Amino acid sequence: MTDKSKGTSRENNFEHALVLETARVTEGAALAASRWVGMGDKNAVDGAGTEAMRELLSSLDIRGRVVIGEGEMDEAPMLYIGEELGQGQYEVDIAVDPVEGTTVTAKGLPNGLAVIALSERGGLMHAPDCYMEKLVVPPPAAGRVNLDWPVEANLSVLAQSLDRGVEDLLVTILDRERHADLIRRVRAAGARVKLIGDGDVVASLAVGVRGTGVHALMGSGGAPEGVLSAAAMKCLGAEIQGRFIAEDDAMRERFRAMGVEEHRIYKTDELAPGSQIVFSATGITYGELLNGVRRFGGGARTHTLVMGYASRVVRFIDTVHLEKEGARVTIRV
Repeated sequence: MTDKSKGTSRENNFEHALVLETARVTEGAALAASRWVGMGDKNAVDGAGTEAMRELLSSLDIRGRVVIGEGEMDEAPMLYIGEELGQGQYEVDIAVDPVEGTTVTAKGLPNGLAVIALSERGGLMHAPDCYMEKLVVPPPAAGRVNLDWPVEANLSVLAQSLDRGVEDLLVTILDRERHADLIRRVRAAGARVKLIGDGDVVASLAVGVRGTGVHALMGSGGAPEGVLSAAAMKCLGAEIQGRFIAEDDAMRERFRAMGVEEHRIYKTDELAPGSQIVFSATGITYGELLNGVRRFGGGARTHTLVMGYASRVVRFIDTVHLEKEGARVTIRV
């Protein structure tokens, strides 16, 4: 049903009501965490971002439930899995990473990020806290690759999809010993490799947004980050494929309890099945996709990417925050 007076359908109301408010949440978390950039204390970075994000989430017009968070209730004092937030009208599931890249942020290195995704109830998979094998490709290659295929085959299809040679591809891979063979094979196929220390959500975003110079993400990383990435890829029209990795029998038992299949390939719509999804990410430290928080006397400037799936909107928001009473700033590009 359409509300002709507003020109929007009722099913989009969730996104229209919350997309900019969600950006405010990641901006607040990024501003709080930025006070600890370069101070060498990753726990302080994470604590500041988490506290700010929880406070702002609680102020939204939602009845939210955390499905991807800082850990189980006995591990995390705030934004734990299962925590209920807000007393508003919109029932939502919440996936958060208040500071993706706590170590890089504490060291003042690039690509620290505050991240959140919201969906209607059941719209984001409750993933176990384990490793996930991942393949992320941009929109032209969506539906054309397969995590079961050899690396070389996926690179060939990706190159064809982007109308370029394999030697023109740049693939992001986490710099881990477990990826030694993957890195060797990607290079042997002719593609270049970009090694990162942390942050495969921002790495996935870089794949989904044209102009970053990155064409795929490969290798294994955290499964919760895979769900957050899926929310973003769905909004961007890109694709993630993931396979959960069980390292021991205890994790296999957890898979069974959660209804997760160990050897199955989960695609974007299975990791983020929601019909309404809002995703927001704000840079804490500088990166190739988002600028970090830039502070000046009495305030700061933030750079945010916020998206809505049903509303089909992608916004880059550059915001100046005047934090002190009477603060003024000369606006410049």
